[in-house]
Amino acid sequence: MSALDLSARVARHRRSVSRRSTRLALALLAVLLAGLALTLMLGQSLTPPLDVLRVLAGHDVPGASFTVGRLRLPRAIISILAGLSFGLGGAACQTLLRSPLASPDIIGISAGSSAAAVFAIVVLAWTGPAVSVLAVVCGLGTACLIYLLAWRGGVAGTRLILVGIGISAMLQSVIAYMLLQAPEWSLQEALRWLTGSVNGARLPDAVPLLLSLGVFGTILLAQGANLQAMQLGDDKAAALGVRLARTRLLTIVAVVGLIAVATAVVGPIAFVAFLSGPIAARIAAPGQPVLIPAALIGAALVLLGDYAGQFLLPGRYPVGVVTGALGAPYLIYLIVRMNRAGGTI
Repeated sequence: MSALDLSARVARHRRSVSRRSTRLALALLAVLLAGLALTLMLGQSLTPPLDVLRVLAGHDVPGASFTVGRLRLPRAIISILAGLSFGLGGAACQTLLRSPLASPDIIGISAGSSAAAVFAIVVLAWTGPAVSVLAVVCGLGTACLIYLLAWRGGVAGTRLILVGIGISAMLQSVIAYMLLQAPEWSLQEALRWLTGSVNGARLPDAVPLLLSLGVFGTILLAQGANLQAMQLGDDKAAALGVRLARTRLLTIVAVVGLIAVATAVVGPIAFVAFLSGPIAARIAAPGQPVLIPAALIGAALVLLGDYAGQFLLPGRYPVGVVTGALGAPYLIYLIVRMNRAGGTI
């Protein structure tokens, strides 16, 4: 086969992968929009589609303006933006470290933000934006600590995961101790935050999420091709021109930024970052990028999980309870499967 024929085949393969990626993204976007329509129309009462559209257009509709505009719409927007952040950040981290266990909520990044938030609520008696700011700062600090402890002339994925799991276990112990010592008035607020919830969501909460997605999300998408190349191994990726150290640093910074900001706004919604990437990989074709599909899946998980927790289950549950019920069995299955296969983390 001549070099010209090989080049043509590679170009055709790239176009084919691009078309499949576009179709998958559009299908997932359609599912997300259908979920958005469901959450805006159906709750304790049915709001006609025309009334929903009029509210979205800025018209004053008696009853619907409050129900849709003040209650359902902010909740849906925050759910989608937080889900995009968790899904994109989780998939990028798993792709970088080449392990489905390498999720920010497994390797300790979310635990750093959670411990900081509980400390702020229980010990410092802080509320509101101050808690979120401290959660972001400590999430970034935890990621730096994990990275430094895992450094041995470079950062191996397995070592970073194990260090992260150890740091996460330590922080969970600290959180448990603070909760045991917490006064009753702050205990409920801390537990609500730790569960992960979009209760009380407000439209201003969307601003930090949008900024985070605009900055860190763009960085991750720009690194998508490099992350795909690194799936072949470091040596082959370097031979293809990937700057490994730069790609790792940019990806880790962007992942931590996305996850820390989302966690600061809605709490550590369990297993969304962990589940989104593997689900995207299952439904995507081999060699197809998974970052955008994983982000859309994360958004759908949070949006529909919150709706299920509010209206489809007996009683009312925060979205973190629903996603935790979905993610915990998969985590157990994944560990058992890897153990039987003799695989590594």
